[in-house]
Amino acid sequence: MTGRIQKRLDELGLILPPAPAPAANYVPYVVSGALVHISGQIPMEDGKIMHQGKVGADLSLEQGQAAAKVCAVNLMAQLRAACDGDLDRVRRCIKLGGFVNASADFEQHPAVINAASDLFGEVFGEAGQHARFAVGANSLPFNVAVEIDGIFEISSPS
Repeated sequence: MTGRIQKRLDELGLILPPAPAPAANYVPYVVSGALVHISGQIPMEDGKIMHQGKVGADLSLEQGQAAAKVCAVNLMAQLRAACDGDLDRVRRCIKLGGFVNASADFEQHPAVINAASDLFGEVFGEAGQHARFAVGANSLPFNVAVEIDGIFEISSPS
C-alpha cells in the first residue's frame, strides 16, 4: 500500500525488508486490542546477521548506532506486517526497549539506541515519539551488538 508513511520512507530512501522470521519459539508480534507488541529485533539484513560484537570493544559507537538503525528498520517491517501492510494505521510508537551488547566500561547505551529513536521520529513524526529504555548487556543472542523491541498503538483496519 502507498500512503503517507510509505511516502516518507521513500523520501528517506528506506526500503523495508520482508518481516524477519522468528529465530526461536516465539511469534514476531502480538496484536492485542489497539496495541502491537513486537518481539526483539536484531540487526539482520538480507537474512544475514550483521553488526556482531561488543560496542566499546569490537565496535565503535557509530557501528552500534548503525546496528540500532537496522533493528529499527526490522521493527518497522514487523509493524507493517501487523498492520496488514498499511503503516498509516500506526497511531503511536509507545515504547522501545534497547539492549546494547557492550564492554564493561562502555557508558553510552542511550546514544546507541538514539539511532532507532531518531529513525522512528523521522518516519512517523510526532507519533514516533516514545518512552524508552537503553541498557547494556554482557551478551546478546548471536553476539549481535543491539536488540530492540517495541510497543505500538494502531487503528482498526479501514
